[in-house]
Amino acid sequence: MADAQTTQRTTDELAGCLRAWRDRLTPEAVGLPAGGSRRAPGLRREEVASLAGLSVDYLSRLEQGRATNPSPSVLGPLARALRLTDEERIHLFRVAGQADTSCGCIDRHLTPGVQRMLDRLADVPVLVRDAAWSIVAQNPLSVALMGDMRGEGRDGNVAWRHFHHEAPSRAVLTHEDVARWESGIVADLRGALGTFPNDAFLHALWRDLLATSPRFAALAEQRCVGSHRESRKTIDHPQVGRITVDCDVLEVRDGHLQMVINTVQPGSPDATALALLGAVGTQTFA
Repeated sequence: MADAQTTQRTTDELAGCLRAWRDRLTPEAVGLPAGGSRRAPGLRREEVASLAGLSVDYLSRLEQGRATNPSPSVLGPLARALRLTDEERIHLFRVAGQADTSCGCIDRHLTPGVQRMLDRLADVPVLVRDAAWSIVAQNPLSVALMGDMRGEGRDGNVAWRHFHHEAPSRAVLTHEDVARWESGIVADLRGALGTFPNDAFLHALWRDLLATSPRFAALAEQRCVGSHRESRKTIDHPQVGRITVDCDVLEVRDGHLQMVINTVQPGSPDATALALLGAVGTQTFA
């Protein structure tokens, strides 16, 4: 009886939190148009379901306390869609009956502060990657400049795709540039292994890269540990031509995430080309 009561209390808490967190969000906060009058404050259930990649029916059952034990694959996207803080995300997992697995693991949660920076730097190409070099988010100008680098699992991992030549880069690189780039990736990943000893994705990625990429394995033998923080690179865009950007990497959330910001010299031809790209986005030029 006590177990049933405890389960009901946590289910009710989960349902109440989801409703309250949805109600406090505005459409503008998540990049949606306000769209006329609304019966209730905050986002509609359909909007949150779409942002989280869930069915409206399943979200309804969660919010009404009729669904129990949602999986981490459901909770993670919900936390991102609702713009939860770290503490709120931990509470969400806890009341959903999922253990807190953040200790020794990369927390890939995009906090509201990081999301706001991503949204407000609209005239600068910005992407967010995690400590395993998986792309967590890109703003529209980053997608327009470099292509959509996001993806599920290893499809969205820069290191895996680079060392397996799965993603032709728009960057114009010399042999020396490639050597520095690859050494930086390997050194960065090795440092992450020590920081996040329990992260299953990171350790499997490292193990499989060693097994499948001779170039990665050779670099790993050098035992370099470091961090990739800044560089200059030239992007050969198929419509606007070459744009040279300064790339700075800002660490956020204690190393779990890195924000990669690309800027150009004001008043330069690069700035003109980037402004043109910002105006047309991902549209194809006539």
